[in-house]
Amino acid sequence: MTTVQTPAAPSPDQRRKEVRRVVLSSYLGSTIEFYDFILYATAASLVFGPVFFAELSPALGTIVSYATFAVAYLSRPIGGIVFGHFGDVLGRKKMLLISMSIMGVASTLIGLVPPIPGWGAVMLVLLRICQGIAVGGEWGGAALMSLEHVKGAHRGFAASFTNAGAPTGAALGTVALALAGLLPEEDFLSWGWRIPFLLSAVMLAVGLFVRARVSESPLFQKAVRQVETQDKARRKERMPLVSVLKRPRPLLLAGLVCMSAFAMQALFSTFAINHAATHGVSKSQALAAFAICQFAAVGFILLYAWLSDRVGRRPVMLGGLVAMIVVTWPVFTMLESGSFPLVIAAFLLSLSVCQSATFGPLPAFVSEQFGTKARYTGASLGYQLASLLGAGFTPVIVASLAASAGGSVTGVMVYLVAICVVSAAVLLLFVRETKDNDLAEVSH
Repeated sequence: MTTVQTPAAPSPDQRRKEVRRVVLSSYLGSTIEFYDFILYATAASLVFGPVFFAELSPALGTIVSYATFAVAYLSRPIGGIVFGHFGDVLGRKKMLLISMSIMGVASTLIGLVPPIPGWGAVMLVLLRICQGIAVGGEWGGAALMSLEHVKGAHRGFAASFTNAGAPTGAALGTVALALAGLLPEEDFLSWGWRIPFLLSAVMLAVGLFVRARVSESPLFQKAVRQVETQDKARRKERMPLVSVLKRPRPLLLAGLVCMSAFAMQALFSTFAINHAATHGVSKSQALAAFAICQFAAVGFILLYAWLSDRVGRRPVMLGGLVAMIVVTWPVFTMLESGSFPLVIAAFLLSLSVCQSATFGPLPAFVSEQFGTKARYTGASLGYQLASLLGAGFTPVIVASLAASAGGSVTGVMVYLVAICVVSAAVLLLFVRETKDNDLAEVSH
C-alpha cells in the first residue's frame, strides 16, 4: 500500500457533504460506464449484425454479434485483477479515474469504426476488450468508495447508487439509440447508430470533473496507517490477489449467487428486445419499453437496497430470484403479444421488479465478503466472476437455443429459470447474512 497522509478530522457538516459527493460520484461514474457498456449490448442486438457481418444470414449475424459482446465479459476479470490490486495498494480514487478514461475513449472510438469487412470486426472486438477491462476496474472502486465512506447501517443503500447508475446509463444509451433509430433504416445503419457512441466523449469529460473532486476512502487510509506500523516482512506478506485466492470460498459463493442478476440483465437487454421487435412491436417501441423499465429500475434498486439494510441482503435477493422463476412464462408471453403496453409490462416485471431485488443489495453483499486490505480486489473479482458466469455467454446461448428450436423460447425460459434456481440454492444453503459485518477489519 502507498503512503497516505493522515487527514485532519472533518466536521459533521463536512462529513455529510463529502458523503453526498462520493455517492453522487459513484452514481455518475457508473451511469457513464454502463451507458457505454449497455449501449454496445443493444447495438449488438440491432446494428452490428447487418453492419459488420452482412455476409452472414440474419440469425447467424446476430449470434456472431453477440459473441463480440461476450468478449468484454472475458476481459472484465482482467480489469478486476489489475485495478483491484492497484486499488488496494495505491488507492480507490486513482484507479477510478483511469478506468473511466479507458471506457470513455474506447466507446468514442467504437463510433468511428469503419464498416470494413473483417478489419471492422477486429477493431470492434479490440475496443470491446478495452470496455471490459474498464468496467472490470470501475465497479469495485465505485462501490467501495460509497460503502467505505458511509460504513454504518445505511451502507447498503449508499453502495447501491453504484448499481443504480447501471440502469440509468442503460436507459440513456437505449434512448439515444432509439432516437437514432427514428432515422430511415439506411441512414441509421450507415451513420445514425454512431452518434450515441460519440456522445461518450462529452459524458467522459463530465464524469472526470466530478470524480476528481472526491476524497480517498477513509477505511483505505486507516488500513494504510495500520500496515505502516507493521514491520517490513509483515507488510510484504501477501498481495491482495493472493489473499483473496487463498480463501476462495467467499469469491465463489458471491459469483454463484449474483450470476443470475447478470443473466437477467444480459438476456433482457439483448435477446428480449430483439424478440419483442420481431413479434409485432417496432424496433423503437421495443427500445422505448426497455428504457422505461430501466428508469423505473433505478428506484427499485435503491428501495431494495434500503430494505436490505433493515431485513438483510439474503431475504431480499432470494425474494427476487423466486419472483423471477414464477413470472418467466408470463413475461415471455407478454413479449410476444405485439402489444406495446404489454411489452412495457414485461420489461418492468422482469427487470424493474425481479432483477432489481438481486441487483440492489449486490454491491454491499459482494463487498462485505472481504477485508479492507483486499476488498477492492475481492469485490471486483466476485462481481466480474458473477458477470462472466451469468452474462458472458447468455446472449449467444439464448439466441442459439431459440434459433435451433425454430424461434420457440421454451429453451430460453428453462435456461433462465435454471440459473435462478442455482443462485437461490447457493444463497439459501451456503451463504450467511453479511449486513452486520465489521468493514473496519483489515482482513477477515
